[in-house]
Amino acid sequence: MDKDTKFALLVIAIPLCGLIYCGSAIAVMVYSAYVREHPLTFGTLFLLIPFATGAFTWLRASAKAYQIKETERIKN
Repeated sequence: MDKDTKFALLVIAIPLCGLIYCGSAIAVMVYSAYVREHPLTFGTLFLLIPFATGAFTWLRASAKAYQIKETERIKN
């Protein structure tokens, strides 16, 4: 898969996943009485899931780039 295809997939997939996630979170809040009784807990959970996913992805990509940079530095 070339860079342009990956970028196009990324541009389309991220907003679509965000819409699905928000829709599912709203549906859970509407249909579950337990979630409505504990809004702070589940609000925090709904906030942390995308944040943790983004942080994990960012750190993994950063570590991979750093490892490649260090490998090239050691070779030279």
